[in-house]
Amino acid sequence: MNPEWIGSIAAFFTTAAYVPQVLKAWREKHTSGVSLAMYAMITTGIALWCVYGVLIGSPSVTFANAIGFLLALAVLLMKIRHG
Repeated sequence: MNPEWIGSIAAFFTTAAYVPQVLKAWREKHTSGVSLAMYAMITTGIALWCVYGVLIGSPSVTFANAIGFLLALAVLLMKIRHG
């Protein structure tokens, strides 16, 4: 099996894992159970993984982390806005 396929499957699951948190925060308009420090660090880390994916020419790493970055950033911004 092509390693890029394995990376794509892994990327799907790790990226999709953010969707329930984004939806919950969006619906409830509060993020009291979300750590600001954790989401600041994970958003930064995901952005760096995205850059890494571009540098090594890996579509699965780049695409998944670009989407993951947007999802994590959404939660981070909601945390900042709704405290």
